[in-house]
Amino acid sequence: MSEAPILSDSPPAQRILELLPDPLLLVRADAAGGPEIAYGNQAARALFRIELVGAPLGAALRQPQVLEAIEEALATEQAVEVAFETIGVQPRFWRAFVRPLGEARDDGRELVLMLRDETDAKRTERMRADFLANASHELRTPLASLAGFVETLRTSAREDPPARERFLGIMAEQAGRMARLIDDLLSLSRIELNEHIAPEGTVDIAQTVQDVVDSIRPLTVERGVTIVVEAAAGPFTATGDRDQLVQVVQNLVENAVKYSPATATVRLGLVRAEGPDPARATSREGAVALSLLSPDATADQTYVVLRIADQGRGIARQHLPRLSERFYRVEGQKSGGTGLGLAIVKHIVNRHRGGLLVESAEGQGTTFSVYLPAA
Repeated sequence: MSEAPILSDSPPAQRILELLPDPLLLVRADAAGGPEIAYGNQAARALFRIELVGAPLGAALRQPQVLEAIEEALATEQAVEVAFETIGVQPRFWRAFVRPLGEARDDGRELVLMLRDETDAKRTERMRADFLANASHELRTPLASLAGFVETLRTSAREDPPARERFLGIMAEQAGRMARLIDDLLSLSRIELNEHIAPEGTVDIAQTVQDVVDSIRPLTVERGVTIVVEAAAGPFTATGDRDQLVQVVQNLVENAVKYSPATATVRLGLVRAEGPDPARATSREGAVALSLLSPDATADQTYVVLRIADQGRGIARQHLPRLSERFYRVEGQKSGGTGLGLAIVKHIVNRHRGGLLVESAEGQGTTFSVYLPAA
């Protein structure tokens, strides 16, 4: 950019405008031609990346809604607001504020155009709407099933003991599904509430892993899956909240067992890593690796790394970025869960200032790696 920033000897008002985080343009219009830009602050120059002073307004802004708002403000001498969206690699949502600057002067009329980036707010709003829609859908399905079976039991199945027992079993299963969903929703809400507060306790990750393996033994026996724990040289003590880290390990290990075929082996590896790069090093040859969460870390931070590797069907590349989204399930790999497990894992690991990595290839299984700051 050839435009120089406002210098320290400029009027205070101009120095203030330069420091505003929102792009701001001073637009001048006269009878001889269309509106042109008389001034653009630092944020505007960074956004438009053109020579602003003297440029036609249309050279910087090509949004019809904004140009119409400017014409309306010039014609009515009234303030106008308009929302618009820019299309690119990532859509962005903006709100334009147009304010006329008093009466017309001899050299034309002037107005101020300020742009506010509302992308984050809009995305948060959409996420909230999607979350409510998904939660409603997940609850409505078992409720509809329960209502249907209740009605059947009150009529045709009343005097049919085999059908009655079968329907009651299905109803109990659907009620359990709703209970698990509500528990996960409450758990996720509590985690998010305290996510900004880092835990202060210490947890022996090796002992935590062994406790989880012991607790899910009935599931591994039912599925015919073997769990093997492989620990390098310790210690494996991390800074954290033990209850939450049990939840992380249990969610990941249960998923690995559920998605593994009978007689398969799930391997749990524990290592220490000096620095974030060794902590997120890949371990599955030929797989696609994606970081679902990366901490703000220094190079001298030591991490405890837990890797959970299964021998399941694997996950296609296009699904990996969305794995930690709430209620997202890979098509054809439904396990009867709530769809919130990996979202809970991600938020807990984020609270612990750790990282989460997934490696997978179709037909070759999946590895999830969790790395936490060592105590």
